[in-house]
Amino acid sequence: MPKPRTVTNKKASSGEMSAINSPKTMPKQKASQPPNKVTKKSIPPKDISHLAAGNLNYLESIYGDYLQSSSGNKVADNELNPKAEWDSFFSSLPSSQKLNGNASSHKSNSAPELSYAAFINDLNALGMTTDVASSSPTSGNTFSNETKRQGFDALVNAYRIYGHKNSKINPLQCKSRSNTDELSLETYGLSENDMDAEFPTKLMGFGIDKMTLRQAIDYLGRTYCGPLATEFMYISEREKKKWLINKLECQATYAETLQDKQLKILERLVAASGLEASLASKYPGTKRFGLEGSEALIPVMDELVQYSGSLDIKEIVIAMAHRGRLNVLVNILGKNPASLFDEFEGKYTLDENSFGDVKYHQGFSSNLDTPGGHVHLALAFNPSHLEIVSPVAEGSVRARQDRRNDKTGDKVIPIVIHGDASFSGQGVVMETLQMSKLKGFKTGGTIHIIINNQIGFTVSDIGDARSTEYSSDVAKILEVPIFHVNGENPDAVIFATQMALEYRMKYHTDVVIDLICYRRHGHNEADEPAITQPMMYDEIRKHQSVTDIYANQLINSGLLSEDDYVAMKTDYRDHLDKGDHVSRSLVTTSNTELHVDWTPYLGQEWSDTCDTSMDIKELKKLGKQILQLPDDFDAHRQVQKVFSDRLAMLNGERPVDWGYAELLAYSSLITKGHAVRMSGQDSRRGTFSHRQAVVHNQTNGNSYCPLKNLPNANANFQIFDSFLSEEAAMAFEYGYAATNPQALVLWEGQFGDFANGAQVVIDQFLSSGETKWQRLCGLGLLLPHGYEGQGPEHSSARLERFLQLCADNNMQVCIPSTAGQMFHMLRRQVVRPLRKPLVVMMPKSLLRKKIASTMIDDLAKGQFMPIIPEVDESIDTKSVNRVILCSGKVYYELSAYRQEHGIKDTVILRIEQLYPFPHGNLDKELSVYKNAKYFVWCQEEPMNQGAWYSSKHHLEIVHKGSLPKSKLLFAGRTSAASPAPGYMALHNKLQSALIENAFTLKE
Repeated sequence: MPKPRTVTNKKASSGEMSAINSPKTMPKQKASQPPNKVTKKSIPPKDISHLAAGNLNYLESIYGDYLQSSSGNKVADNELNPKAEWDSFFSSLPSSQKLNGNASSHKSNSAPELSYAAFINDLNALGMTTDVASSSPTSGNTFSNETKRQGFDALVNAYRIYGHKNSKINPLQCKSRSNTDELSLETYGLSENDMDAEFPTKLMGFGIDKMTLRQAIDYLGRTYCGPLATEFMYISEREKKKWLINKLECQATYAETLQDKQLKILERLVAASGLEASLASKYPGTKRFGLEGSEALIPVMDELVQYSGSLDIKEIVIAMAHRGRLNVLVNILGKNPASLFDEFEGKYTLDENSFGDVKYHQGFSSNLDTPGGHVHLALAFNPSHLEIVSPVAEGSVRARQDRRNDKTGDKVIPIVIHGDASFSGQGVVMETLQMSKLKGFKTGGTIHIIINNQIGFTVSDIGDARSTEYSSDVAKILEVPIFHVNGENPDAVIFATQMALEYRMKYHTDVVIDLICYRRHGHNEADEPAITQPMMYDEIRKHQSVTDIYANQLINSGLLSEDDYVAMKTDYRDHLDKGDHVSRSLVTTSNTELHVDWTPYLGQEWSDTCDTSMDIKELKKLGKQILQLPDDFDAHRQVQKVFSDRLAMLNGERPVDWGYAELLAYSSLITKGHAVRMSGQDSRRGTFSHRQAVVHNQTNGNSYCPLKNLPNANANFQIFDSFLSEEAAMAFEYGYAATNPQALVLWEGQFGDFANGAQVVIDQFLSSGETKWQRLCGLGLLLPHGYEGQGPEHSSARLERFLQLCADNNMQVCIPSTAGQMFHMLRRQVVRPLRKPLVVMMPKSLLRKKIASTMIDDLAKGQFMPIIPEVDESIDTKSVNRVILCSGKVYYELSAYRQEHGIKDTVILRIEQLYPFPHGNLDKELSVYKNAKYFVWCQEEPMNQGAWYSSKHHLEIVHKGSLPKSKLLFAGRTSAASPAPGYMALHNKLQSALIENAFTLKE
């Protein structure tokens, strides 16, 4: 580092107890000394080598005389300073020479306007020190004081901004950090000669009025360049920065702050390393994704739980991938080690419908005792898709907060544990960060912990893993503080943890702890990491564990003896080997107030039958209430027309359309205690402007939601326009629905096609969560689907993908063709106690068509019908030659073709529920058409898409049993790679052909 370098890059010793500055740890301040007095005979102008800050006042006064002389005023010689000598000295300064060259331009007798800045620069050019900090401010040296002070202030700021670049946050020497010129004295007009000069620090975070530059650099170095390096100066809100500065710069040393916790910290480190050692000896070579090298995570989690309880937090939802998961399960949440050992040994107990999942994907919940009472912990189940669990956990937190009416997020908090590679590499991380402040998705701030093993999976060059300096850099989009902390300094780690939680609770925003450590083994215990990281693992093999490092530190400080340490390790292993619980704070007697009661929803058998009818008077009363707007509300004219039409629907003058039927269903649920939550990219008005659940005042822009203002509502109605995300938004709603079984929770795609951006959620959670993890979830997906010539990305919600995932009655796939069916289907989803995901192929063109509407009186009757039979009563069942089965919009085109061509020997049946397939219902309907020769499945989608391939086996079973003499035929588009054509003319041609084929195909 070029001289004068202010911070060295000497590696911190593994157990270094770096300090956060406080008056306690400050060296004693020297008494302020008056400036040196210039005496007679002390300064011959020929010898100016000793001129310094103490004489600057004197120099400035003489220089003022010189300026007056230059402007025509005589300066008298005196015994001390002969005029000729001073004239020669001052006139030799570069600025004076330049000024004298322009002397002819001065027309007044006033002194030339040579700035003191130029004077100071000239003295610096001559090698003279212009240190002014210890000078008493006077009118003659104000600028000089300000110049140095500004340099000092800039240096302080530089440490806050760039200190992390010179930090000691890496426990491995092979990854040492380079020094940065941003912290050199010269950059700010300072030098080694200024080191003992005093500067005012009253307005800074040091907690004292002034200190020398040397003391300040020492403080700043230990605060920002030690084992804790904090990035936060990009935060735009001054109050937040000031809070962080005061916390960082005014604290005592870590050791002084945490002295009463150090034995507990060691005990948790012993637990972390003890479990890994035990598993390694019992099950060598078995995958466990161990925590070796990152053991500090366990003290972090323990501190977060215990401190949260002190802050009156009642619930914590934890999301994490597999690294260290078993350790967190056993040592934090209190999973019985005996159960874990059984899983390693292949012993398990599952019901006949469960496949289970690997042990490092399992979730868990428990109650822990804290100084503030019991805290409920829930570890979310997680697939190997790493970060996808993050928005799921956020949704679960939001559901818990809503249940507690915790609007600010003070009672329930999320903790998400990431890997370094996944935090920077997975797009869902950014999506989840983006939702953190949105009113429909915010949870009051998330504590993010990055287990940073510095190599991600097996990448051999970190430059291949990301384009940013830190894996945490993506979090800067939120302007949140990031605490980079050396995982081998437990005191610094715990201090950062406390600060992170306090910041989150004070400002209700996200915060990141970047726990920089290493991974002692490969990605899993059967992997050889040295293949791709030879230098790193050469260092790691020689590296002492953080547990031993910290224990030796406490032994050397006299806080612990060798025998105590051995006893601590032995005691833990003894409990572990016995299969005893090893979580210190586990509450064995559960507090049911902290739980959601799932008992009514467990073990429910599938049934198509559910009475969802309503009293017509009650329905009309609700229908009227959801049409009421404030008297002075200026709705858009199109909205006024919608509400006017709905009033006619309510009065029986016209049938109820789709949007009104939806809102009637929602109102009927919230008045019976079932909350309704819906989100989507345009859900409040509806992508096709059909819903208008929220209307906007055209005069002042205010919005109004009639459903939120029902006088007799017993539950909340929430509807949000989400941000432009599918993956994170759908995952959030899955987490919400899986936590609140009493609510109807819906996610709506702007177009159903867009759901493929959330395929991981559909595959790993929605379709298989119950089978893998025994997690019930009633989330509904509303996916606009239908071929109207809008091209390949606005036609198909990929029905075939959902049907391919269907088995064991794991979810429901429905294509309602009338507003009444939609009404009853939505009510059925929560009225019956069965909690299964619901996938709805929503229409587009049918939303306003009269033929798909239902009269208000008929809406109140009956229930959802998995099959709608033939509605043309003029058709003679005995003369039926052809039976067409279809779903969705195509029914109306088939019906129109039949009417247009006067066809009387063909019936059209609608399959409204494609899964679970309604075998019994269909058998019953087909039983009257025994003479039919053709049994046709008609769909709009290409043959390799839609319902044909995934439902053909169901159709064959029914065909064989009910219409054995008929031929099973397919009418639809031929197989295609794209869902639909992009040209309207081609669309119309193909659509017409498949409709005709449904009536004419014979082979």
